[in-house]
Order: sequence, then structure tokens, then C-alpha cells
Amino acid sequence: MMQEVKEIIKNSNNIVFFGGAGVSTASGLPDFRSATGLYNKENNSNYSPEYMLSHEFFQNHPDEFSTYIRENLMVDGVLPNDCHYALAKLEKMGKLQGIITQNIDGLHQKSGSKNVIELHGTLNDYYCTNCGEKYDFAYANKFTSTPRCQKCDGIVRPDIVLYGEGLNQDYISHAINLISHADVLIIGGTSLAVYPAAGLIDFYNGNKLILINKDDTGKESAADFVLKGDISKIMKELVEDIDER
Repeated sequence: MMQEVKEIIKNSNNIVFFGGAGVSTASGLPDFRSATGLYNKENNSNYSPEYMLSHEFFQNHPDEFSTYIRENLMVDGVLPNDCHYALAKLEKMGKLQGIITQNIDGLHQKSGSKNVIELHGTLNDYYCTNCGEKYDFAYANKFTSTPRCQKCDGIVRPDIVLYGEGLNQDYISHAINLISHADVLIIGGTSLAVYPAAGLIDFYNGNKLILINKDDTGKESAADFVLKGDISKIMKELVEDIDER
């Protein structure tokens, strides 16, 4: 099956990739839902991790929210892995038309990818909830407590989608357009458990849906090809023989 998928990728110039937390675990970032993921990690709070990543918690406990984000999500110095670089290579060759990611770490861009839709936002961007002034990771990372706006002293928060907040509809529309017109759809490193993002795959109209994941997602029957294992190793192998010329 691996060889067949290699040929499909080699022969297509209209590939779309849809990925989740598993894409970044090879870079040392934890996922959310696995046994060793963030949601199963012990914390000293009386609140669940899901609640601490909600709009309601941010509104009611901004200091605890900021501490949780800083200690669990704001990981500096993390580098892309072979999956990120394989996708960047395919984009550079004109074969990959876009990446749709549920990740907020910005590693796709670090590896050189440009056509990236970040459905859940990014930890590289921050803004003041009072005046809207924009900041970056370096600014927010300087604080040991809640980041504050240097213009109005308002609370600065990451530009990510929290539980209870809606996704950017322009991003959704763009993602639907990419998927619905794709020849090949590669889904990787995601449990396909988070909606509405997971529902996007229903817009795929082709017959080359490639599912890559370590664990079962429950969507295997919908895929045309299923590759089990480490996505960084699998993606590297899938593209290493493709001539960049």
C-alpha cells in the first residue's frame, strides 16, 4: 500500500493535507487526548484542562488562564519534524495546494510552508482584549504573570480559539474550498474527534483519501488508504523519492 500511495502523491498536483496534534508530537509537543496528552496530565488546579482552555475560564480567571497557557502551551525552541518538512517540500514543488491544521504551534510555517490555514489560531500572535493592539510570542513570553498591553494595560491573550468561541468563518470557507476541489486528501495525526473541524473531511469528493495515524480514528472505513504509524516517518518516506526538479 505504501508504494501505491507514493505513486498517487508523485502523480498529483492537487493535494491537500488536513492535520492535528499528532503532526507535532514528533517535535516534542504533547497532544491533547492520548494517555500521555495534556488532558490526562495532572495539574494542581481544581479545574479540568478543557475548562481552563475555555472562553469562560479566561473571562473569569485571566491570571490562572495565562499561567496555564504559559506552562503548558507556550513552548519555546520547538523545531519542525520530518512531516512538516515533507509537506513544505510538496508545496514548493507545486503538488500540495494547502495545509489545514488544528495545531496552534506555527511549526508548518517554520518548516517553510506558506499556504497554511490555522483553524484554531496560533500561539505566535497575541492581542489586547481592550484596545486590539497586536503582539507576538516574544512579547507575551516576557511576562511571568498575565501579559499586559503597553498602550492601555489591557489583558493580552493569545489569538487562539478557546472552547466556547467560534472558528473563523473565512478560514472554514477556504478549507472547504480546498478540500472539495482536492484530487488527493491526506489526513494525518488527528483523532478526528473535534468538531466542526473534523466535519470538513465530509466535503472531499475524490477517491484518494489517505489516512495516516498511530491509533484508530473510527473513520478508517471512509478512507481509501490507511497507513498506521509515526506520521513524521511515513511522510518522509512518502516524499523522499520525489524529484524536486
